[in-house]
Amino acid sequence: MKREKVILAYSGGLDTSVILKWLINQGNDVICYVANVGQKEDFDAIREKALKTGASKVYIEDLREEFVCNYIYPALRANAIYEGRYLLGTSLARPLIAKRHIEIAIKENTHRVAHGATGKGNDQVRFEFAYYALDPKCIIISPWKNPEFLAEFKGRSDMIAYAKKWGIPVKASLEKSYSEDENLMHISHEAGILEDPSFRPPEHIFSMTSALKNTPNEETILEIEFKDGFPIRLVNPATHTVKTDPLELFMYANEVGCKNGVGRIDIVENRFVGIKSRGVYETPGATILWAAHRDLEGIAMDKEVMHLRDMMIPKFSELIYNGFWFSPEMDFLMCAMEKSQEKIDGTVTVSIFKGNVNVIGRKSPTSLYDRDMSSMDVEGGYNAVDCQGFIRINAIRLKAHNIVLKKKMPYQWREKE
Repeated sequence: MKREKVILAYSGGLDTSVILKWLINQGNDVICYVANVGQKEDFDAIREKALKTGASKVYIEDLREEFVCNYIYPALRANAIYEGRYLLGTSLARPLIAKRHIEIAIKENTHRVAHGATGKGNDQVRFEFAYYALDPKCIIISPWKNPEFLAEFKGRSDMIAYAKKWGIPVKASLEKSYSEDENLMHISHEAGILEDPSFRPPEHIFSMTSALKNTPNEETILEIEFKDGFPIRLVNPATHTVKTDPLELFMYANEVGCKNGVGRIDIVENRFVGIKSRGVYETPGATILWAAHRDLEGIAMDKEVMHLRDMMIPKFSELIYNGFWFSPEMDFLMCAMEKSQEKIDGTVTVSIFKGNVNVIGRKSPTSLYDRDMSSMDVEGGYNAVDCQGFIRINAIRLKAHNIVLKKKMPYQWREKE
């Protein structure tokens, strides 16, 4: 009987290692795919573990540069932020991981892909929407929604026992009482001891950013230059550090942010599946770049364009969060965001100190700011007398509204009079 070829998104952890062996025992030829999106892992060890567990082949894909250029930066250009606080670190990595997953499946001449995302979280949705969008013929194997798999594995102890039975190395003693997802943009901490929303995360949970008490006692100044909304140059004047490569620039912003305790948030968010979830996130470099970019728009973007674009940000962010990166509505919004970033050029200077990112200056060759026009001391071609007519015309509808109110609420108006 011919063994079906399956491409499994593999991390080397307990869950995907058990899934790997389980798929093999189901009669599949399993090829493992490991996405390097900036997590701190020993990828050689992961490859070796996958092969020893029975994988016929292992792909280790370095996606860091593509992650920065095609996912992180476009999201930052659009000021994407979910529910006003979350910079979408996990959400942005998923469509890229899924995209390369499908590319490998096509290369291996199969439509069968498997992942280890749970049936309660957002990632199952993000992965599977992307799979279907990129390969409508794909066959998705999602063990955590498979009745046969769920009957065999009712809890973590069942998975540990299975791993020991099949000789899969287990680090159960090192398992944390919460789950983490790390990439170049951020690290998330959730579940386990963090499921109590009133529980303060102990300091040892934070693995990227320094505690404020351990951060430098002097500010770090960075000058960040943008072209069409993209960060293209980062300078630290104090150390004469200059970064222009997109990946190196982002990694240096991360380095500075981590050292200064930037980008920690603790939130309860709304998952797409309808469940509220408590998440603790560390997003250092992106927090710095987001603040700088947003400020530059203040000087270089037209008022009405900005206000229209700002109305789109919640929807744009929601689409990313819910897994609709590869969708017609995202294509539409991405075009609008692209248009809004034309001539968003200039340099923003930020002060980073004790977890704070403060903009202290900005300049732009495409600036719409007119110092003379704004000045209270210089007329600058602005005639204040013109405002009389401007105010009267705009007040017409307010006067009309007053008449309507009096007709609707005559008794209240009489009392006030």
